[in-house]
Amino acid sequence: MKRLVLKSIVAAATLAALGMASAQDIKEHNFKFAVNAPEGHPAIAGMKKMADLVAAKSGGKMQIKLFLSGVLGSDQANISAIQGGTLEMAVMNTGILASVTKELAIFDFPFLFANGKESDALVDGPVGKKLHQKLEAKGLIGLAYWELGYREITNSKRPINKLEDIEGLKLRVIPNPINVAWVKALGANPTPLPFPEVYSALEQKAIDGQENPISVIAANKFWEVQKYVVMSNHQYNPQSVIFSKKIWDSLSPAERKILDDSADEAAKVQRELARAAVDANMNLLKKNGMQVSEFPPAEVAKLREKMKPVIAQFSANVGEETVAEVQAELAKMRK
Repeated sequence: MKRLVLKSIVAAATLAALGMASAQDIKEHNFKFAVNAPEGHPAIAGMKKMADLVAAKSGGKMQIKLFLSGVLGSDQANISAIQGGTLEMAVMNTGILASVTKELAIFDFPFLFANGKESDALVDGPVGKKLHQKLEAKGLIGLAYWELGYREITNSKRPINKLEDIEGLKLRVIPNPINVAWVKALGANPTPLPFPEVYSALEQKAIDGQENPISVIAANKFWEVQKYVVMSNHQYNPQSVIFSKKIWDSLSPAERKILDDSADEAAKVQRELARAAVDANMNLLKKNGMQVSEFPPAEVAKLREKMKPVIAQFSANVGEETVAEVQAELAKMRK
């Protein structure tokens, strides 16, 4: 009994020191936090940081346990469990959530952002918040955007320095229509394949190349089967931290604020670490013999021009209003 009293006193003192709500506003909670990625993935650092922040802000009363490598099921299974309230939270590519809220497919649009400054401003601003709010009708709360990063193109045929260098390459793409469309628009041959089949397809020369974030390229040692990488930054992969609305509605305002603030604070740390990892992995790719190139601004402009019919084609699926809002925000940033 003395230990319990002491624990309560310590928790209350911690909350007071942090300027938080009174102890009775914060109950004991144990939240499960799932991800399909293994240890070492950029999302894991964010998960660990968020768990630490939630524990600190709640005086140890709110605890988060991490479940990595898909041990609680696929992303789709996690979404269903969160909607049902049997799983509290998960982090996954925002594009995956387009199956729940179509507007989130905007992040699959090619050459949408010029750099991290633009993507940060958009996802952290009114448009990003509005997109996450659309999840609530589907039983999900969007807490924050973390990142996997920009996707780059690799191949075994030739260095890519200009648009014409992409033409004719057989490139593996994620099996969805917009990825097939943008690769076709660049004059290459899209080959949809599940990710586990990519390495062997590259090794056997069934495909010439593929596209993925640098962290994925390095983690899978694609330098063994690919010679060239262009920092194309053709798609940005934000990752959404989602929480069960069913459980969220049962929490006090103070508890919700702790989760919300912690997810946002963890986002800053997670993005910094993810971007630092890109630099480290780039050095690793070079060390293992990959040649790295970048598109000059004139080529980026040509690539964006090629994407206009693709964006027009898929705008109806995403929602014309959402596309217009995103484009307007980006236009303001570029003035």
